[in-house]
Amino acid sequence: MRAKRTHQMSIYEPFAEHEIGQELKAISGWMDQHVEVLDWAEKDIQRKGIKDTGRSGMSIEAILRCGLLKQHRQWTYEELAFHLADSATSSAFARLPRGLYPTDSALQGVIALIRGETWERINQALVKDALASRIETLKQARIDSTVTETLIHKPWDSSLLGDAERVLDRLMIEVREQNPLVRYTCHRRVVKKQIMAIRNCKGEEKRRAHYRKLISRVRHTLGAVHGLIATQQQNRDWMRRAEHYAGLTVRIIDQAVRRVIKGEKVPAADKVVSVFESHTDIIVKDRRDTQFGHKLNLTTGKHGMVLDVVIEEGNPADSSRLLPMINRIKECYGKLPRQVAADAGYASKENIWCAKALGIKAVGLPKKRGMTVEEMTGSEWIYKKLKCFRAGIEGNISMLKRVFGLDRCTWRGLEHFKSYVMSAVLAYNFKLFARLSRQAV
Repeated sequence: MRAKRTHQMSIYEPFAEHEIGQELKAISGWMDQHVEVLDWAEKDIQRKGIKDTGRSGMSIEAILRCGLLKQHRQWTYEELAFHLADSATSSAFARLPRGLYPTDSALQGVIALIRGETWERINQALVKDALASRIETLKQARIDSTVTETLIHKPWDSSLLGDAERVLDRLMIEVREQNPLVRYTCHRRVVKKQIMAIRNCKGEEKRRAHYRKLISRVRHTLGAVHGLIATQQQNRDWMRRAEHYAGLTVRIIDQAVRRVIKGEKVPAADKVVSVFESHTDIIVKDRRDTQFGHKLNLTTGKHGMVLDVVIEEGNPADSSRLLPMINRIKECYGKLPRQVAADAGYASKENIWCAKALGIKAVGLPKKRGMTVEEMTGSEWIYKKLKCFRAGIEGNISMLKRVFGLDRCTWRGLEHFKSYVMSAVLAYNFKLFARLSRQAV
C-alpha cells in the first residue's frame, strides 16, 4: 500500500522569501490543515491496482503536491523533474523522500491518475474555506463562458484522411509482425503524395480527382483492417483499437465524400475533427473564428476566485446555462448570491424572472430583453455597478489562459482534459487564496 504522507516531515522547510515561495508556503499550509484531500487522491491513484513495493516510492501527498506544483508553475514534466531535483523550495513543497528524484515519465504516470472530479472536489473545499474566513464572498457572482482548445491540428479533410491511414497502417503492421503470413500492401507514401497534391493544386475539379484517389487508398486499408478484426478474437486490445479507429475512419470518409465530392454541408454534430482527440467539439462564439475544444462556463466571486466551472458537452447556448450555473452555487455552497452579473448571451426575460424567483435580488445583464432596469436590479446605480463588476471576469479568464494554460489543453483524452482544466482552476484559486490571505493579515 502506498503511504499517504511522506516518511518523515521536517519542521524546517526552506521556502524562499520570494513571492512565489511564499505562495507555495501558504498552499502547503492549507493542505496540512486539510489532510482529507489525501484520501480523495488515494482512491484515484490506487484504482488502477498500482502497488508500491519499493523502499522509498512517492507518497500520495507527494504525487498530489507535484501535480499542483506543475499546474501552478505551468512546467512541462521534464521541467518539473528538473526543479524538484534543483530547487529547495520546489522539493520542500513536494515533500519527496530524501534522495528521491522522480523522472518526468514517472511523474506523468502518477499525476495523470488523479481525476478531474477529485481536483474539482479539492477546489470546492478551498472555496468553502475562503468563504468561511471571508477571503471570498457570495454577495456577488459573475458568470461567463470561454473555450479551452484541445491538442489538435487544423482539421482539413485531407489531413484527417492521412491521420486515419497512418493509424490503420500501424494496426496492420502490428498484426503482420506477429503473423508474417498476413498479406498487406502499405499505401502511406501514395496517401502522402495525394495530400500534398491536394494542398498545391489549383481548381476544384483537380482537387476532387486527388480526393477520390486519396479516399480510395484509405478505403483499401480500412477493408484490410475490417478483414482482420474477425480473426483477432484473442487479441482484445488490438480489436478494441481497430474497431474504434475503423469507426472513425468510416465517418471521416463519409464527411469527405459529402463535403468535397458532393458539395454538401455537413452539420457540426456529424463532423469528426480529430482522429486522436475525437471528443473535440466545434465551438463558434458570436460569429467569431471557429474553435476546436470544449466550452467552459465559469462562476467567479467578488474577489475573483473561481467558485464553479462546468465543462459543457457540445455548444449549448449561454442563455440555457444561466439558471443551471446559479443552482450549482446553491448545491455546492448551500446559499445563493444576492446579486448575479452575466454576459449578454445569458440574457432572456425567463432567466431574469426565474433567477429572481430563486431569491436573487438583482440580475445584471447588458441586454435588457424588453425589461426595465428597475425590474432587473431595482435601481440604475445597482445596474451600472453590476455591469462594471461583470467586466472583471474577463480579467479572471485572461489570467487563467495566459498564466495557467487554460487556452489550450496539452493532455490527451477527455478524462485527462477534465483533469487538466480542473487542476489549472485549482492552481489559479490557490494563487489567489495565498495573495488574499496575506492581504487580510
